[in-house]
Amino acid sequence: MSDQRDHYEVLGVKRGASPEEIRNAHRSLARKYHPDINKSDDAAERFNEIQLAYDVLSDAEKRAQYDRFGHAGPNTPPPGAGGGNWQDLSPDDFESIFGGSFGRRGRAAGRGGGGFGGFGGFGGFGDGESHGGPTKGRDIEHELEVGFAASVFGGMETIRMGSPEGEPVSIDVRIPPGVQSGSTLRVRGKGLAGSRGGPQGDLLLQIKVGKHPWFTRDGLDLSVVVPITIVEATLGGEVAVPLMKGTATLRVPPGVRSGARLRLKGKGVVDAKEKAGDLYAVLEIVAPKAEDLTEDDRETLTSLGERLPNPRSLVPWADEIPND
Repeated sequence: MSDQRDHYEVLGVKRGASPEEIRNAHRSLARKYHPDINKSDDAAERFNEIQLAYDVLSDAEKRAQYDRFGHAGPNTPPPGAGGGNWQDLSPDDFESIFGGSFGRRGRAAGRGGGGFGGFGGFGGFGDGESHGGPTKGRDIEHELEVGFAASVFGGMETIRMGSPEGEPVSIDVRIPPGVQSGSTLRVRGKGLAGSRGGPQGDLLLQIKVGKHPWFTRDGLDLSVVVPITIVEATLGGEVAVPLMKGTATLRVPPGVRSGARLRLKGKGVVDAKEKAGDLYAVLEIVAPKAEDLTEDDRETLTSLGERLPNPRSLVPWADEIPND
């Protein structure tokens, strides 16, 4: 640890610097020493050193421990121990430092050793980089939110990104049917340029599926709440339910309870391999409003209530309730 430079010295600020001064210094230095911009031999090392310093000094608790204990502080990791990785940087910070240079909404994914994980890792030279032969360019990670319908049926999405030269670039991406949140789509050859004649890296799209006003999704299965009347719940019947395209007829068995889940097999999402999920209709029994009942209706319901068994007599806590 004795070889570590003082964090304040690394960022070029005084020990009493304000959070804003620390943030501004970090932005300036991060842009200057990013290894995909700065081609000097020590750029990656300086880049990680800057981020480690910012990781400590931008956190009030870590900074207080560092001011008291120096590099031996409880939350101050030594070089190469994982502290200072760019996966700790928020998307807003990333955008404010690098703008569109690596694609709007680009994400650092922390996929390598200590360093800028989203671009292959700068703890060494990520993705097997060496000093000799051709090297593939680093991959870019980018979050892509797709609409619920597009995630079900697939389609085309156009992504606008910034090239390393700052020029806007449009990329058309085919979304496969059935894609799910958390999945990754790889667009080959749309990452950063390789070096020494190496191939271009890839664009890795982290998928986030938007919400639907009435459907929810679990894998390939869909769920929808279906209100039914007390008559339909008691006597059973058939009701129409929505699908993502069209409708289907649901058979409600007599005596069904609220919250029951009835399955329509194969009516869920169909993915690119033609595997189909199911649709689950979650029944919600809706009692009529008092103002919608006639006097005869009330008398009928009162008479019915007197003859029906008390459902609360069947629950485990029934003996705890005094008899009426």
